[in-house]
Amino acid sequence: MTHPYYLGCPMWSNKSWTGRFFTRKAKPAEFLKQYSSVLTTVEGNTTFYAVPAAATVLKWRASAAPGFRFCFKFPRVISHDKALRDAQTETEAFFQALAPLHGQLGPFFLQLPPHFDNFTTLRRYLESLPTQFDYAVELRSPRFFRQDALERDLEQMLAALEMDRVVFDTRRLMSLETGDPELKDAQRRKPKTPVRTQALGRYPFLRYVGYPEVERDVEAVRVWTGVVAGWIREGRTPFVFMHQAPDDERAPELCRLFHETLRKELPELPDMPPWPIEKEGPEQEQLSLF
Repeated sequence: MTHPYYLGCPMWSNKSWTGRFFTRKAKPAEFLKQYSSVLTTVEGNTTFYAVPAAATVLKWRASAAPGFRFCFKFPRVISHDKALRDAQTETEAFFQALAPLHGQLGPFFLQLPPHFDNFTTLRRYLESLPTQFDYAVELRSPRFFRQDALERDLEQMLAALEMDRVVFDTRRLMSLETGDPELKDAQRRKPKTPVRTQALGRYPFLRYVGYPEVERDVEAVRVWTGVVAGWIREGRTPFVFMHQAPDDERAPELCRLFHETLRKELPELPDMPPWPIEKEGPEQEQLSLF
């Protein structure tokens, strides 16, 4: 199964979604199956911290719905600790661990730290990657956002390698004036890099961080659906990830807002499937059965 675009959240396992998105009594082992019955992709952030065990990967393969795509993040030992140098062993182990998910993989997601700005090292590492997979690269160093020769070289290289540049839009989050410690921590941890809307490869990769109140994101989402619709009309297949500060509790709602808004641009898109909690029905109906 293929999709004109893929839509998801930063994770599939969020306990706060129980009774809001998941069914009321959903167990963690059921989260991926329920999540993938509605959304079509996910950021695999878990692999940033550790390569999963073989048994875990097989469980993911069995739980994901047909057509679902995992976008796993490169381990931090590769991107941060080794800064892409002498990381062949770790890279091979990463791909080998996820090999059972062949056919369920979206672009692998390489996120680099703010201090990484070595273009030569980046090029050598990207050129060494297996060509059977797709990739998206998130750069956070200001050096890659100066609209100068270095940024042009970067974009030309990624386009030649058929890789995409991750677009990370944190502008809504950064505009908040807040005393909330969780929001302030999110502002501290997230980058403030400029936004680029030019697609370089087949799979444009957008990460959007919305307000705590999803209702305040309507206009910003409308602007982005115009961009994503343009990518689709160009024959590309975007991957779109909706984050919602500070804890993604309402991220599924932001996904629904995005999809319904995109359908105004592209009416041929299908409706979003009902959420697991919606298929379960009102709580009083469940109680009346007993």
